[in-house]
Amino acid sequence: MRFSTSALLALPLLAAAAESPFEQYKAKFQNFLGSFGATAPSADKVPPVDAAKAKVGSKKIETLTLQNWKETLYRPVHPDATQPEEWWVLVTGGNKTCFGHCLKVETAFNETAAKFAVLPKSPHVASLNCDDQPVLCNAWSASTGALWIFDVLPEPAPTDIYWRRLNLTTTTSKDIVDLYTKGDKKEDFKLVEGYFHPINGQLAQYGLAVPLGYFFWALNAIPSWGMMLIVSFLSRSMMNRRMDNTRGAPGAAPGAAPAAAPRGAPPGDARS
Repeated sequence: MRFSTSALLALPLLAAAAESPFEQYKAKFQNFLGSFGATAPSADKVPPVDAAKAKVGSKKIETLTLQNWKETLYRPVHPDATQPEEWWVLVTGGNKTCFGHCLKVETAFNETAAKFAVLPKSPHVASLNCDDQPVLCNAWSASTGALWIFDVLPEPAPTDIYWRRLNLTTTTSKDIVDLYTKGDKKEDFKLVEGYFHPINGQLAQYGLAVPLGYFFWALNAIPSWGMMLIVSFLSRSMMNRRMDNTRGAPGAAPGAAPAAAPRGAPPGDARS
């Protein structure tokens, strides 16, 4: 039996037509679940920055995650140290949190790590990618394109933290090195204070920083239509509760019969 060329070309169309609408909707739903699961935070995912490859001598860009960030920062700190160990941490991101604009800053930071390796007593360097670690970024209240400096002392001594936002389009490695060699970083950086301080803040001390980070991450993960449904459900519940309280208020006579009209009055004419 011979098949014509047109018949062979029509086979994919027939296969697609044979697929039921239920299977099509099922595939769309599975794709939606897969895309939502891909956005879930992973504590061990390595960001796209070439952190693992940026090694020059003894200098290495560490990758901070929700599980290892504190251990990493305190690792080089001697228990009896009186001078803080300095860490320079780049807060970066990908298409979701930095809209693809952090690549230039990441490149400049990698080049800076190579230059720090030949400088005496240069700071440790690390990177935090908010695409891969959204919970940690929310727990710190950290935004992408920022440079954080940690002056880490042995616990329970307080740790001073400074931060500065970098220009995503013009920052170069020389700019970052100049910030280090300038001397007084307090002139160009802001001191981190308040509840969201990653180490000394009240949220961190009471163990609430990470749960709050998960809350903000989940809030951002909910699509806009889902948030509208939640708001609509809450508003309806509040209105129904208010109506129930009004009906049961003192002085109200639920189910009371209307006043009877006087004898001889036309129908519907009820007089008191």
